[in-house]
Parts: sequence; structure tokens; C-alpha cells
Amino acid sequence: MSESANPTAEPLIPATFEMLVMSLATQAQVHLGLFRLTEEPAELNLPGARHAIDLLAMLLEKTKGNLTLEEKRLVENSVTELRFRYVQAAGSGASA
Repeated sequence: MSESANPTAEPLIPATFEMLVMSLATQAQVHLGLFRLTEEPAELNLPGARHAIDLLAMLLEKTKGNLTLEEKRLVENSVTELRFRYVQAAGSGASA
């Protein structure tokens, strides 16, 4: 459906590299129970979190030499933080 077909639709956030990274990082956070989408208790999904973190790490590797300093820092910091949180969650006795 085109934007003109639904003039009352909310405008979409521009498709940028930063938004891609933030989207994957948010997915990992949701799977790690760090970000709740509903009022229900967050469910831990270690395989889902690992997948999103691995996607970010792959993105960092495949874009090496093609990122601005800010983009590189965003991905590196996201991967580092999420890996730390993953290890915390996995070590808390949760099963994957």
C-alpha cells in the first residue's frame, strides 16, 4: 500500500544504517527480557537473542572499512553490551 493510499498513516522512520542497528539491538534486548512489549513478564529467549547479536556482529564484519566512525562505534558498542547481557542471562541459570 502506498503512502498516498492512506494519508492518515504515521510517517515511517527513515531507513538508515543506524535504524537497522537499533532494530536488531532492540530485538536482542526483547529476547533477553530487557525490554518489555506488553505488561506480561518478559520471556527469556536465548537462541533469539544470540541470533540478533550474531546478525549485528556479522554486519560489523561485512561492513568493515565502509562505516563512519559513529556507525562503527554504534555497532561495536551494541555488540559488546549485548554480549555482556547475554552472558549474564545465560549464567543466571536460564536454559537456552
